[in-house]
Amino acid sequence: MSTVDIVNTSNEKVGEIELNESIFDLDVKGHLLHDVVRQQRAAKRAGNASTKTRVEVRGGGAKPWRQKGTGRARAGTRNSPIWRGGGVTFGPKPRDYSFKLNRKVRKQALAMAMSARLQEGNLVVLDNFAMDTIKTKNFVGTMKGFDFDNCLIITEGNNENLNKSARNVNGFKVLPAEGLNVYDILLHKKLILLKPAVESLEKRLMA
Repeated sequence: MSTVDIVNTSNEKVGEIELNESIFDLDVKGHLLHDVVRQQRAAKRAGNASTKTRVEVRGGGAKPWRQKGTGRARAGTRNSPIWRGGGVTFGPKPRDYSFKLNRKVRKQALAMAMSARLQEGNLVVLDNFAMDTIKTKNFVGTMKGFDFDNCLIITEGNNENLNKSARNVNGFKVLPAEGLNVYDILLHKKLILLKPAVESLEKRLMA
């Protein structure tokens, strides 16, 4: 077990917690992290580029001119791809860019990402982050106490006041434990886990 200090919002030690070594003390394999990030980003691609084929272009029912005797090349429709305003040959169509990875691989990559932050000394366990009101100034003040300018904060459940206080602060993001993912961990330099979220994540990744 890896023992980590638990601190409060004033960055003062208030206890210790033992983190599961099978989740927070793994050898980090870059290729696994790369595969999962690529999968996450591919799933977000809209894939809505679209062109019309010669069948879908409006018009083109009548033969432009007679087959023989004009001295011009024969033509059967104005929708031909070689004509201006005609269809597009092999043009893009809406598509799904997403692909699947094994659940075991995704869970392992998530554990590795958290292990990487712990090994770097960039993981903090917080006892609580209660905010009575929505106040961005208070949130910024708390983060200055940690000397953080880029951080991902993981809560247990939805913390509405914290979410709304942090949403306009550049470089910070608040996510519930069930929404934690590899891409967001790697996107932020620091990782703050609320103590209840640690227990939730360990249950999720050990299942």
